[in-house]
Amino acid sequence: MEKTNQTQLTEFILLGLSDHYQPLLFVIFLMIYIFSLVGNMLIIVTVTIDAHLHSPMYFFLRSLSFTEICYISVTVPRMLRDFLSLHKAISFLGCAAQLYFFCFLGTTECFLLAFMAYDRYVAISHPLHYMTIMTRTKCLAFSLGSWFSGIILSLFQISYVFSLPFCSSNIINHVFCDILPVVKLACSNTFANEIAILIYSSLVIPLPFLLILVSYVRIISSILKIPSEGGRKKAFSTCGSHLTSVTLFYGTATMSYLKTKSMKTHEGSKIISLLYIVLIPMVNPLIYSLRNSVIKSSMMRLIKYIIKKYSRVDYHYFLCIL
Repeated sequence: MEKTNQTQLTEFILLGLSDHYQPLLFVIFLMIYIFSLVGNMLIIVTVTIDAHLHSPMYFFLRSLSFTEICYISVTVPRMLRDFLSLHKAISFLGCAAQLYFFCFLGTTECFLLAFMAYDRYVAISHPLHYMTIMTRTKCLAFSLGSWFSGIILSLFQISYVFSLPFCSSNIINHVFCDILPVVKLACSNTFANEIAILIYSSLVIPLPFLLILVSYVRIISSILKIPSEGGRKKAFSTCGSHLTSVTLFYGTATMSYLKTKSMKTHEGSKIISLLYIVLIPMVNPLIYSLRNSVIKSSMMRLIKYIIKKYSRVDYHYFLCIL
């Protein structure tokens, strides 16, 4: 029989990373956060301003960059606060909100990456009909569908998790309110929740990945039919950035969530979590800008324009003061 006189927890304590070198960790993660924000914002502004980038591929890239900004902002600001605070408590509602937006944005990114793979398939396999197939309306529907899927699937999952009674330990051995460490603290049978988590993970990780896999099987088949070697290299180069991003995101997510003993938390899980909540939003702007000559040149033109404009303003302002 479960005890009925136990009170519901009102807050959780995040253990976070090691207590040593907290100021150093604060500086490192602050720099990563700023770099991620600037890099992804630069992609969004570049794609929005440059008319040459108003194509379906860059529409999805802009959506991905916006998702990455939201994704990293769900966890890192809280981590930065904890690095400088001795009181690492987070309220019950705050933990539920953080976990919801984390799952919602992660799910959205999974489906966005799948639709980006489909976009590359259409561009390579049906180049003459690309703009008629990937219309602006369809691209918008794909993007909104990714967000809607994340909102609905995560809402059911997180509502189910936080309907559990939490009445014993309130210490979460993690850097943020992740779903597995939170469920571990429940003081009731969590077998049904473990199954629900497995089903949820199977929908948001393997299903989009299967769509990506099917798209790339058809992409490779189409590339092999191109007669010239230069044409094959050029076609495959347009997929290199997306493949790198998919490998990083799905690799770390799979290692973290699709595990046999899903309720067992290790220190290694924290490191894996940091890879997809901190590292991936930081490296994605580098992946898509360095491997794509078109967007790289557009970004360089934008940066030069900004530097020239503001340096001129500062110069005139200085002359006015004199």
